[in-house]
Amino acid sequence: MRRLLSFVALALALLLGSASPSFAADVAHGGQVFSANCAACHMGGGNVVNAERTLKKEALEAYLADYSADHEAAIAMQVTKGKNAMPAFLGKLTEADIADVAAYVEQKSSEGWS
Repeated sequence: MRRLLSFVALALALLLGSASPSFAADVAHGGQVFSANCAACHMGGGNVVNAERTLKKEALEAYLADYSADHEAAIAMQVTKGKNAMPAFLGKLTEADIADVAAYVEQKSSEGWS
C-alpha cells in the first residue's frame, strides 16, 4: 500500500510539474508575423528609418543589449519594448508571436538575409 501511494504521488508530481511545457519557437509563423508587422521598415533585414540599425548579424551584435548572452531573448526584448523610432509590440503581438518573430530574425540574420 505504501508503494502504491508513493507511485501515485510521484505520478501526480510528474504530471502536475509538466503541466505547461515550453515549445520551440515557430520560425515559419515568425516569418508571417514579420511580413505583417515588421517588413515595412525592415525589408530584407534593412532599416528604412536608421540605416545603421539593420537586422544584419553585425548590427544586432553591436546594438542589442545582451545579444551575446541570448540572441533570441535580446531580439524579443527589442520587439517587446521598442526603442527610439521602433514601437513596442507587446499588446499588439502575443508573447508567442514575439518569440516566433525573434527566432525568424535570428535565423535570417544568421543566413545573411538571403
